[in-house]
Amino acid sequence: MKFSIERGALLKAVAQAQSVVERRNTIPILANVLIEAEGDAVQFRATDLDIEVVDRAPAKVERAGATTVAAVTLNEIVRKLPDGALVTLTEDGVSGRLSIEAGRSNFSLATLPKEDFPVMASSDYATNFSAPAPVLRRLFDKSKFAISTEETRYYLNGVYMHVAEADGGRVLRCVATDGHRLARIDADLPENAEGMAGVIVPRKTVGELRKLLDDDEMQIAVSVSETKVRFATPDITLTSKVIDGTFPDYTRVIPTGNTRKLEVDAADFAKAVDRVATVSSERSRAVKLSLDEDRLVLSVNAPDSGAAEEELAVAYGDERLEIGFNAKYLLEIASQVDRENAIFLFNSSGDPTLMREGNDTSAVYVVMPMRV
Repeated sequence: MKFSIERGALLKAVAQAQSVVERRNTIPILANVLIEAEGDAVQFRATDLDIEVVDRAPAKVERAGATTVAAVTLNEIVRKLPDGALVTLTEDGVSGRLSIEAGRSNFSLATLPKEDFPVMASSDYATNFSAPAPVLRRLFDKSKFAISTEETRYYLNGVYMHVAEADGGRVLRCVATDGHRLARIDADLPENAEGMAGVIVPRKTVGELRKLLDDDEMQIAVSVSETKVRFATPDITLTSKVIDGTFPDYTRVIPTGNTRKLEVDAADFAKAVDRVATVSSERSRAVKLSLDEDRLVLSVNAPDSGAAEEELAVAYGDERLEIGFNAKYLLEIASQVDRENAIFLFNSSGDPTLMREGNDTSAVYVVMPMRV
């Protein structure tokens, strides 16, 4: 195998592949990337047995072939090569080495046989549709902060992507929750997505997927089966197993009777929460919200470290209310707001609070209060 490729194209492909590789591996081949050169392109394939990413890049292939090499090492080498360099990779089947040449630099890496590399079994996908990158980016970016990190509740360790009924008809919906907060984001239902089975997309996959969604003009091909989900652009294909479990009925925890309405500038609110939380004890990070007519006082009282208070002018016309929240949860929810104003809907100091962006009901957040 021998091919030449521009350093930028090689770095993009190798960086995407190596990020899937688990750093602590008991199976040596899983630390490698499978390089396959044929025609006028090279494929870089990496897997951790749950996720597989295949990245294609144009190259001048002199001798077709395939081999595997340490993904992290290859990425580090390419990253340190000068911009615009032409990189030539040559595999010597006799010595079992891959040489990497660029200008006056020359590296030689050990390889492992390509036959040992596990390729994820292909799947019959029951649903195939395409969606614009910005739509998928919004669905996953706005929901992923609420993914649970508790391994025992594994069915919450991802984003539940499914088709749901909303006021305006059927929508493509992403939901994540950890029991303390919940995010529910809707988008228009893409063509051919109607019969999609609901799947829980794992946290790591959500992180890897984000790298495919930066180009606003890109259409992402989405394929879903009961056990796998695949996201593809012309250059990159990301295939992942889905979490085998049942996502809980999240509709039961979204309050419908909250009538006390607070409207506040989202950016001002987030900054004020951040400031007063500076003195809170790291363990609970509790912030108290005291609401009166058109007035909100944020306060923290941490006996061991100090106290803080800040007042904000808000739109609030209901009876007086005092309620406490984990500062981190409030900050994460407030930072999701793209519009100027955030609307909080309260019931009482012990009930879940609903938050949305202005009058937009396509993004809804729920946060549980704390005792303060």
